Amino acid sequence: MALSHKYTALLITSIFMGLIVLPSTEIPATAQKIVGNNSTSTYPVTSPLRRVQTLSNLGGEEEVETDYRVSNLLTDFAGNLWVGSWRGLSRLDPNTGKIISRVSLPNITIGALAQDKVGRLWVGNYEGLTRVDPRTNEITAQNFLLPSKRVLSLLIDKRGYLWTGTDSGLALISPDQGLMMTTLKNLPGVSANAMTLDAEGQLWVGTLDGLVRVNTASALVMKKINNLPGATVQSLAISPEGLIWAGMPNNLLVINPKNGIILRSVTPLRGRNVTSVRFAQDGSVWVGTTNGLLRLNPHTGAVLDQVAGLPSSRVLTLAPDTGNKLWVGTSEGLAWVMPTMDTATPHLAFGRGVE
Repeated sequence: MALSHKYTALLITSIFMGLIVLPSTEIPATAQKIVGNNSTSTYPVTSPLRRVQTLSNLGGEEEVETDYRVSNLLTDFAGNLWVGSWRGLSRLDPNTGKIISRVSLPNITIGALAQDKVGRLWVGNYEGLTRVDPRTNEITAQNFLLPSKRVLSLLIDKRGYLWTGTDSGLALISPDQGLMMTTLKNLPGVSANAMTLDAEGQLWVGTLDGLVRVNTASALVMKKINNLPGATVQSLAISPEGLIWAGMPNNLLVINPKNGIILRSVTPLRGRNVTSVRFAQDGSVWVGTTNGLLRLNPHTGAVLDQVAGLPSSRVLTLAPDTGNKLWVGTSEGLAWVMPTMDTATPHLAFGRGVE
C-alpha cells in the first residue's frame, strides 16, 4: 500500500557485526594452542557501519551511512603510520600520506594497536585480538581466550610481553608463542581503558574507578588511586620527568606515581573531555578532547596552540613526530598538522571527501 506524501520517511537502523575465522591450517601450530571462540562476552554490539532502510512512495530504498572515525594511530619501527579506523587497518607513508597497504581483518571495529619487539603488529578489536605480520599483511593468530572480546588497550612491556586491556580485565600474552600467560580479571575499576609504563617499567592502568599500578612480573596490583575527581581515566601518558598525565571526562590531572598525589589539575582542561594525551619530542604535550586539539606547556599548563581545520573537533587519537607531522584521528577522519602551523590538513582518503 502506498504511503501518503504527508508522512516523512521512517528510518530503521540495523546494527550488524561479523567475525571471520581462518582455517586452522593458516595459523601457526604455536598459535593453534590458544585459538578458540569466546562466546561469553556481554558487551553491547557496536557496528562500524550503520545500515539505514528508508520507506518511500517508490518502495524500499536502502542507504548505508559510513562511520569515518579513526580511533587508533601507531608509528612502527620503520617510521610508517598504521591507521586503525572503523573502515579497517591501513599503513601510510607519513612523509607523503600515501597508503602503502591495507589489511583485511576479521572485524574492523579497532580498539587498540601495538607492535612487539620483533615487529609484529597486534590489533585489538571488538571481537578479540589479532596478530598481523606487517611484511605480508597476513593474520598469523587470533581468537585468544581473553577476559572479554572487547579489547580497549594494548601495551608491550619492557620484557617484550603483551598486555591486553579489555572491558572485563587484563590479560598477559607471550607474543613469540602466542600463549596466554595470566589474567587479572579482578582489576579494580574493571575496565582497562588505557595503559602506560612508568620509569621503573611497571604498568599503570586507567580504569572506570581511577588508576591501578600493576607489577609486570607478577601481574599483581601494587597500588590503587581511586580518589580522583571524575573517577574514570580514559587516556594516559608519562612525561619526560616521569609524571602521570591522566585524561578524564572532565579533567586533565598530573599525578606523582611514587605517592599517588595529584600535583595539579591543568586549568585550561577543566570541564573538558580529554580523550588523548601525547608528549612531543620538543617537550610540549598535545591534548585531544571532544571539543578540539591543544598544545600545552607541560610545566605551566599554558595553551601554546589550538589547532583549527580538523575533520571533526572530536579527537580520538594522536601520533606526534611521525613524518615530521602530528597525525590526528577524529570522529570524522584523519588529518595532519605541520610543526610550524596551527591549522590541520585533512587526509581525503579517510574522510567524507572520498568514498
